[in-house]
Amino acid sequence: MDQGLVITYSWVRRTRAQVLDFCQGLPLEVYTREHPDFGFGSLRNLHAHVAECYLWWVGNVGLGNASLAVQGQDIPDVPAMRRLFDQVDATVEEAFQKFTRLDELYEWTHPIRGWRMPVSQRWLLMHPITHEFHHKGQMMTLARIWGYTMPPETDTDLVPPTL
Repeated sequence: MDQGLVITYSWVRRTRAQVLDFCQGLPLEVYTREHPDFGFGSLRNLHAHVAECYLWWVGNVGLGNASLAVQGQDIPDVPAMRRLFDQVDATVEEAFQKFTRLDELYEWTHPIRGWRMPVSQRWLLMHPITHEFHHKGQMMTLARIWGYTMPPETDTDLVPPTL
């Protein structure tokens, strides 16, 4: 496995932990509050959508595991979301062990819609990572709309590497 991917994902996990810690400090009604002008509606639903992306692309498409259909409403609170991301982490770790042809392109066909697209194992890992950061920005914006901001010393872009 490309150790750069392993290191990068460790940074993603540490950054995600800061966001989960922030969300844990919010009142539950803020974490689950729906905003009609936001895709997926709530911080919780955005979080669940991110997890589902990993489980679909890495787990289902990459590893051939049955996809877990996650609905935001099925996740009652941040501790449950942490458990869902534990499953995500286990799925990514399994991919790190089993993906051996990172840059070999192959055509994937959507099982229901039938559309086709080229993918690689590296893309199956990187797409959910970039997707997570996209939605994390939306989450931070929605939290600000609800009147909550991350502490100024916390960086949600990507934690710095550790020595």
